[in-house]
Amino acid sequence: MTANSANTSAYIFNLSPLIRITLLSLYIALTVPLPFLSQVTASPIPPALLWVGISIGFVGLYAVLTERVIVDEQGIQVSYPRWVPSFFRKGWFLPWSEVKELKPRTTGQGGIVYYFLSQDGKAYLLPMRVAGFARLVQIVQAKTNIDTTDVRPLAQPWMYAILLVFTLLLLFVDGWAIATALTIK
Repeated sequence: MTANSANTSAYIFNLSPLIRITLLSLYIALTVPLPFLSQVTASPIPPALLWVGISIGFVGLYAVLTERVIVDEQGIQVSYPRWVPSFFRKGWFLPWSEVKELKPRTTGQGGIVYYFLSQDGKAYLLPMRVAGFARLVQIVQAKTNIDTTDVRPLAQPWMYAILLVFTLLLLFVDGWAIATALTIK
């Protein structure tokens, strides 16, 4: 979370670094062994094609993980850097005056996410994976007068920490699998 240099009380909330590192590491752990295994098993899919696909997927995942939330006196905005095409990830802006309510919805896994409902009935997902989420919720409450005392992030940091530990173990196993594949050539 950072305030801009003009000190107009605008704050930028980036995706939590723990979440970004964990998800990028998990992607690498799940995909990097594939070209090596393709070569060893004489798969009809050439390893070079897999490397191209893995690279495109990594850039796509990284683009999604560059999401940032900007809150200021006018409203709340979800945006992405200029290099992310708008057809791939589209941001949104909701003026504080248009916020009607904050509505909880249950996910398929039993968690709760929250949507801003605008005066015209559109729903905007409250970003929950940003660093400084508690501060973001405080700002939302101050700007909208909506009680946010029960709003909690969907996943707690310890959940991502556990996933990161298991991802690192998987990377270790990947290293062994790749080393074995290279000796089989």
